[in-house]
Amino acid sequence: MTDSSTTSSNNNSATRGRRRVVQGLVSSDKMDQTITVRVERRFKHAKYKKYIRRHEKVHAHDSANDAHIGDIVELMECRPLSKTKRWRLVRVISRAKLEGEV
Repeated sequence: MTDSSTTSSNNNSATRGRRRVVQGLVSSDKMDQTITVRVERRFKHAKYKKYIRRHEKVHAHDSANDAHIGDIVELMECRPLSKTKRWRLVRVISRAKLEGEV
């Protein structure tokens, strides 16, 4: 016999593993613990077979205020954290170059 609490926790971890993960460019970091990220996607047009680029701006939770404008970041879908925040920052993939750096 298996314990029902063990089974439910296993199902829970499997569900968490299927959350959407996207990459995007940080366009704003002016809010506290929140970043605005431009997420771009490419898809092939059904009729004309050309690739089309579409983007959306999403708000993501950045608890450590780690990401800054111009950084490329990875986001993961999560429960609603506020009226607009449905994503959280997983990691900063690459940092933006500052104007003073060579």
